[in-house]
Amino acid sequence: MKNNLKLLPAIHELQTHPSFLQIQTKYQVGKDYMTNILRDVVMEIRNEIMRGEWGNMITSKEDMMAIIFQEGKKELVNRTKYYLTKTINATGTVLHTNLGRARLSDEAIQHVVNISKGYSNLEYNIGEGKRGSRHSIVESLLVELTGAESAIVVNNNAAAVFIVLRVLAKNKDVIVSRGQLVEIGGSFRVSAIMEESGATLIEVGTTNKTHLVDYENAISEETAMILKVHTSNFKTIGFTKTIDVSELVTLKAKKENLVIYEDLGSGVLYDFRQHGIGDEPVIKEILEQGVDLLSFSGDKLLGGPQAGIIVGKKELIDQLKNHQLARVLRVDKMTYAALEATLFSCLKGKYSEIPTIRDITIPKEEIMESCQLFSKELAGKTNQWTIEIKEEGSPIGGGTMPGVEVPTYVVCLSHYKLSAEDVARQLREHSPPIIVRIKNNQVVLDFRTIEDEDIKELVNAILLIE
Repeated sequence: MKNNLKLLPAIHELQTHPSFLQIQTKYQVGKDYMTNILRDVVMEIRNEIMRGEWGNMITSKEDMMAIIFQEGKKELVNRTKYYLTKTINATGTVLHTNLGRARLSDEAIQHVVNISKGYSNLEYNIGEGKRGSRHSIVESLLVELTGAESAIVVNNNAAAVFIVLRVLAKNKDVIVSRGQLVEIGGSFRVSAIMEESGATLIEVGTTNKTHLVDYENAISEETAMILKVHTSNFKTIGFTKTIDVSELVTLKAKKENLVIYEDLGSGVLYDFRQHGIGDEPVIKEILEQGVDLLSFSGDKLLGGPQAGIIVGKKELIDQLKNHQLARVLRVDKMTYAALEATLFSCLKGKYSEIPTIRDITIPKEEIMESCQLFSKELAGKTNQWTIEIKEEGSPIGGGTMPGVEVPTYVVCLSHYKLSAEDVARQLREHSPPIIVRIKNNQVVLDFRTIEDEDIKELVNAILLIE
């Protein structure tokens, strides 16, 4: 052990070694960064020697330095890789929260590139030649598409809920059905957000049933708002009773300035019901029922970037815009660019340009063609797999349309000796990572979320499995 410790070089010796400059030049990193990596490597080797893991495998300082630089190069490569990486989603879950939810359209991506690589009129009114407001960038599009009087965009729907409650109901009562006090992804609880906002939660009804009279009896002089949480993120099944927003609106006659606000969660501009998919109401329909404010996500069923979109009465939206939180929660130029392009696709009726909408509505017959193409390609190159095409269901995901699955076809793979877990792990460790489902000890590939251009990569990844 002592001999091995003596062979460890000083950091300044490593810095003057020819390998230091060679690696530094090849990977284009600074001297300090390279030094820190080698220092960490030396420390790790020292700890391994102290644990008795090295024995007498090294006999010279030069050999030790060679190992240090070899490990340093590996560590450098590992540390300088982007954390975010393209991932092939073979799960069939279109809005996979862990895999980034909605994919942007080509138009949205190009608009983001054009706006982000140079200057833009983010807060400049070109017509008037003076400072403008970023709130106006997509407001007219949202007004046109939803029929709302006004709109504002914040960084996600949780932020939308927070700013609405903070600005319009701080130190006042907000009535919510007990059946809607839910927790969704990332431990986001409606009740916790209400507490942080300074609003006082007034629970009415029971977990499974809330009646209009429950809301009516809870209204007092301190009541500022009635909040309805739409069941896009959850579903209560069985002996249940909920109140439509159209009924809640009738309670406005009971108290002056009572705000009816619906946290829609997902929010759709495209009517999926025409394909027999789910029962999500189109945003315009809800606003037409007289609700004052409505918020929804940009990166769910809308198919755009992460954003929280609030639409509704101009008087209320103006209060949100003028509050200091609007600056705290505002979005950047890239988000606005992606959202603007997505909304223009909706306005023009070009919904098929939006990947989320396109992927959800792809007929299963088209997915079968992709399954057959992949199966033929793989079967022609290996005989180590059992390949089956089966009919399955694709979940929408992202906390949307709970319980809804779209008919699909999948390819089920079984390796002649490896378990499905082993195969899934190797695919996950491939570059790019491939994320699959496992069912009945088979690897399941749902081609609803696999691009045809990724089929060759998928085949190559499977051929490398051993």
